[in-house]
Amino acid sequence: MCRPPLNPRVHEYDLERYLTVRRASGATLGPDGTLAFLMDTTGTGQVWTLAEPGGWPTQRTFYDEPVSFASYSPTRPELVFGMDQGGDERTQLYRLGDDGRVAELTGVPDAKHRWGGWSHDGDRFAFASNRRDESVFDIYVQGREAAGDDADRVFEGDGWLTVGGWAPADDRLVLTEAHSSFDQDVYVLDLGTGERTHLTPHEGAVRYGSVEWGPDGGLYTVTDEGSDTLYLARLDPATGDLEPVRDDGKWNIDGVAVDDEHGLLVYSRNVDGYTELTLADVDGTSLTEYPLPDLPGDVAGGVSFGPAGDRLALSASGRGLNTNVFVVPVTPLREGRAATARQWTHAGTAGVPRETFVEPDLVRYETFDGRPIPAFYSVPAGVDRGEPGDTPVIVDIHGGPESQRRPSFTGLTQYFLSQGYAVFEPNVRGSTGYGKAYTHLDDVEKRMDSVADLRAGVDWLHDHPAVDPDRIAVMAARVMNPP
Repeated sequence: MCRPPLNPRVHEYDLERYLTVRRASGATLGPDGTLAFLMDTTGTGQVWTLAEPGGWPTQRTFYDEPVSFASYSPTRPELVFGMDQGGDERTQLYRLGDDGRVAELTGVPDAKHRWGGWSHDGDRFAFASNRRDESVFDIYVQGREAAGDDADRVFEGDGWLTVGGWAPADDRLVLTEAHSSFDQDVYVLDLGTGERTHLTPHEGAVRYGSVEWGPDGGLYTVTDEGSDTLYLARLDPATGDLEPVRDDGKWNIDGVAVDDEHGLLVYSRNVDGYTELTLADVDGTSLTEYPLPDLPGDVAGGVSFGPAGDRLALSASGRGLNTNVFVVPVTPLREGRAATARQWTHAGTAGVPRETFVEPDLVRYETFDGRPIPAFYSVPAGVDRGEPGDTPVIVDIHGGPESQRRPSFTGLTQYFLSQGYAVFEPNVRGSTGYGKAYTHLDDVEKRMDSVADLRAGVDWLHDHPAVDPDRIAVMAARVMNPP
């Protein structure tokens, strides 16, 4: 009996499989150490919980709409989550109890609600909302069992305000007002008097991001005040004095998270698109730093501290790792011992073997004015980058334009690679992550200079031996980033 030859493409997977690779992110740790996170196993991101690493997760919400965030109470086994309807961005807030019951907290469907965090006793929470006037955001404080119009409006805003969190004594809130993606102001709101104090008067565009209360009542932020790159600084809430804490000089320190109850701080450096995290005990402007264990991917999203300051949870994502949640023990690091980041979630890959995912090379090519342009360059498995070949290439241009391509997991990219295409992802001038000067190199009349950078990238590909210079395609996405 004659048998047909084996199909050489039998182990390839169609596009739908790659687009349904799942992700787990948005981790938050409860007072008993339970991990809650968002996972899209059902097709939309819902709240799931886990009691131990690698355990069987429990689905806690069951909606057709995706949940946008979850935040555990610091004192009770309950959490608040957010959800809009049909992508209308009018997020409503809900409380999920340990018994599975869901209580609608806001119930004002025509308004947007921006989560502002729990008070330390877990009895109240804060948020910003445009209920009064759709063009501005006011600040509200609400009891955990109140609903709808029972929230107290503690400040009438005149701009796009968000709440950064509660002071250690729960008597003040820190507020951020966004004027643009590159210009913010910081205020402190006294809940007793209703007085708002402006801490960051400035001229020109200055960024103040990730504003967090410290254990001594000071504020920590990442800012580019007086600098080309973002650095970590302490802001005095009484005087507005700004003191540098850590300044890399070359790379942005682009995020900070603080556990004010246990004196812990984590900051992130954006090094050529890759994230490097540092854990520290914090005392004013003094940090005692501890190296965090390596993760199998890049950090994706924020950090959640455990209730006893003994652990932290975060999401990691890489070209070889779909997004998942990892937990890092803090205690051994503070005692000078080694620690391992343990993967708690195992979001599915739609049957596509993880070992087939391709990691990129970080390359640089010279553009028309001699400037080096960074790019991520991925080639299909089995292609020798240095040998002559006929590999087609997709040049993938990030949106924004004020954004940055980073090496997180993308199902579409892995699909292209599985089909024999190389993928080239440049961060041309105008991209973020390389300092203010670089971001503004394509402003207004200089816009075509970024296009010239793309042309130089194509020239670099033409000279690459593995590439077929007659088969280079371009794809791009436009991403709008409202304040």
